Amino acid sequence: MIKEAMLYEKLEGKLVHCYLCSHNCRIADGKFGFCAVRQNTGGTLNTLVYAEAVAAHVDPIEKKPLLHFLPGTYTYSIAAMGCNFKCGFCQNWEISQLSKKDGFAVGANGHSPLHLNPEDVVSEAKKNACKSVSYTYTEPTVFFEYAFDTAKLAKKAGLKNIFVTNGFMAPEAIKIIQPYLDAANIDLKFFKDSSYRQICKGRLEPVLDSIRLMNKLGIWVEITTLVIPGLNDTDAELKDIADFIALVDKDMPWHVSAFHPNYEFSDFAPTPVETLKKAYDIGKAAGLKFVHLGNI
Repeated sequence: MIKEAMLYEKLEGKLVHCYLCSHNCRIADGKFGFCAVRQNTGGTLNTLVYAEAVAAHVDPIEKKPLLHFLPGTYTYSIAAMGCNFKCGFCQNWEISQLSKKDGFAVGANGHSPLHLNPEDVVSEAKKNACKSVSYTYTEPTVFFEYAFDTAKLAKKAGLKNIFVTNGFMAPEAIKIIQPYLDAANIDLKFFKDSSYRQICKGRLEPVLDSIRLMNKLGIWVEITTLVIPGLNDTDAELKDIADFIALVDKDMPWHVSAFHPNYEFSDFAPTPVETLKKAYDIGKAAGLKFVHLGNI
């Protein structure tokens, strides 16, 4: 198990300061962090989802999506419940928005979480001829200890490790996982801090910092933007995203994906293909070598 001192600090009065993600929650005794799956018990911060997999599947790596990392291979994908964002358009909201705080202990469609130890994950990955393990579907930051322990074993077994993440993790967490993390797909949902605050209950700058840091540390990064009509589909915002990626690394692939009505955004229109083609042109004009259209 990763040393707990790396992830939080004990304060006076049994308070704890969690710095695993950029919410930097200060949590009173008996209370939960923003993610609702990490709880302060008597001045000790505990993860409540260790080895509790609410999803475990064999996927083509292109589904992550990763198109330039181990293409044509399969990845063993796992998730635990919870997230540090509250996106109303989340396609996996049935599991990402489950909460230990509210007493939920079941996965999507009422299925109980599968107890899957790190050793079991690696064994299943090898048995299914996967070349990697992906921590995905929900936000891997909130089940960091589980992902970390699994990633160490996976690396030892010759497997690669992948985070599919919103990027709202703390720099310390990235540096801790870096020796074992080979690739990541990071959602860059908007290029307006106000949109991150209002829609995701997060902030833009920590996501940008994560992209910069992972790239600097040699982790292969691909970016995904879900293009939502009326929210982030203007030429100006798409250009801001493309220009940022190009400034970090023009070899960093950008996936522009079509939105389909879902969860709390069921009254929004689907993304027209023409909008994605426009994003493609904007990305190429910014100098990006790889722009891919998704969900069409």
